Amino acid sequence: MKTVIHVNQHIIKSNAKKNEREPVITCKTYKANNYAHEVLIYGQDDKIAAKVIYSPDKPLSCGAKVWIETQNKVKTI
Repeated sequence: MKTVIHVNQHIIKSNAKKNEREPVITCKTYKANNYAHEVLIYGQDDKIAAKVIYSPDKPLSCGAKVWIETQNKVKTI
């Protein structure tokens, strides 16, 4: 089943303005929308392949509040 992971920038801005912590990550399938602060992405071996993280209280040094982390090989295209 195809899943689209969407980051809602409007909620990120709203959270900052209102000092709230609403989830900004949406995992969309044809069946449902699930909202989260962190999403784990599994590989075919059922091990965690990557994480999508929303961390407004501890952003990266560049200021990013949402990012993807992986230990796997990454290819840019």
